[in-house]
Amino acid sequence: MISATPHSGSLLTIDGLPISEVASILSLTTHLASLPVPQRSAILTGRRIALLFYESSTRTRTSFELAAKSLGATTTLVSDKSSSIEKGESLKDTGLTLRALGAECIILRHPSSGSPFLLARATGLPVLNAGDGMAQHPSQALLDLRTILTRLHLDPSTVHAKSLSGLTITITGDILHSRVARSNAMLLPRLGAHVILCGPEPLLPETAHGLSDDIEITRDFDQALSRSQIVMMLRIQKERLAGLDLDLAHYIDHFQLNESRLVTHAPQALVLHPGPMVRGLEISGEVADGPQSAILDQVANGLAIRSALLVRALGAQA
Repeated sequence: MISATPHSGSLLTIDGLPISEVASILSLTTHLASLPVPQRSAILTGRRIALLFYESSTRTRTSFELAAKSLGATTTLVSDKSSSIEKGESLKDTGLTLRALGAECIILRHPSSGSPFLLARATGLPVLNAGDGMAQHPSQALLDLRTILTRLHLDPSTVHAKSLSGLTITITGDILHSRVARSNAMLLPRLGAHVILCGPEPLLPETAHGLSDDIEITRDFDQALSRSQIVMMLRIQKERLAGLDLDLAHYIDHFQLNESRLVTHAPQALVLHPGPMVRGLEISGEVADGPQSAILDQVANGLAIRSALLVRALGAQA
């Protein structure tokens, strides 16, 4: 039977996710991190989780897989290069097959926007969106939020609509193709932050359709940096640049976050990057490895947040 309504444990989009639910996920993340390893590793004992990845991934796939295993679950990875997907099987049929084989939750990365909604409706299982096309990456937005809160010494468990009031966050790079930028731009203003999107015209539309009124667009990275307490750099997605008029040398001159630019315009700013980084293009190695970088914190928070999302998805007691 096809389910008409996605499972309540799914996380398909960050858009419209109540702040109270964001706070609940962050609180559960903190709780899980505080548990002794033997107790945490028994929470999902005997549960079966499928990772369905139609696109390459390192951080997201590995953190979901390690999170599941750290909670005691059994995982199986299905990729488009080693399954019936390669033979033309539909997403719906792959999902129904996984359900019939006993999967209780599916983590999906897919190149088509909206695919997690289709899979959730088709299977009735909890589905966690690990990135769909250029649309959403909700778990990334949550881990970025936890990184910001903890680095600012704020309690993630008590997040509310004004938790980030007074903060300006600049997101710079390939905004056009970035589901990370889109998800963060949907979440952070709802917590009081002012978000600036910055990049050259080929990578940043003139208007931020569907986003908060508090989103500002600029081409002047130095000016945006001078107003920001947090800066998030994005990779130039070369695989998506076909047909775009982009001069990489010009990009490096005007939009790269290097040590000189950071010291001059934002000497105290927190630096984020969802990865993978291209050192020497959007960010210099000195900044990526410097004291203001929270990039590895983001990776660690990815494991923590995704553990909580799996517990939430399966309705387990922690």
